[in-house]
Amino acid sequence: MMQATGLCAQPNPDRHSVSNEINEDVAQLSALNGQFIQNFLHNDTVAHNKIIYKDFVCIIGNGTVVNRNDYMKGWSHGYDPSVYKSFVMQNEFIRVFGNTALVRAETPYTYIDNGKEISGTTIYTDTYIKLDGRWWCVQAQLTPKK
Repeated sequence: MMQATGLCAQPNPDRHSVSNEINEDVAQLSALNGQFIQNFLHNDTVAHNKIIYKDFVCIIGNGTVVNRNDYMKGWSHGYDPSVYKSFVMQNEFIRVFGNTALVRAETPYTYIDNGKEISGTTIYTDTYIKLDGRWWCVQAQLTPKK
């Protein structure tokens, strides 16, 4: 049975070491999440390749599953600062289950499309796995928030 983010049902003498490990994992995942966003804002595919797993998939808001290659092609030009007026990440929430983790956050945005200002918020959940002491994002799911 996996343990979620430091929750212990019964007293455990190893709780502090487990808790410290989970805290370290959460800190690493939060840093990766921040890097993920920076990679988008800078169309940085080199840095992004260091985060996403070889079999990564992305599920976009309309339910389409995008493979890693197509995702990376879009990533290389997905953010255009001349079009976006704002894009931020907020309300990060991280859950760790052994060597698997879920990173959820919201990205409110405003951009210009054919002269019209469009605003919205996407909520995303990125799924990470820990292999050989390193976290990799294996899946991202983006959902428009209504």
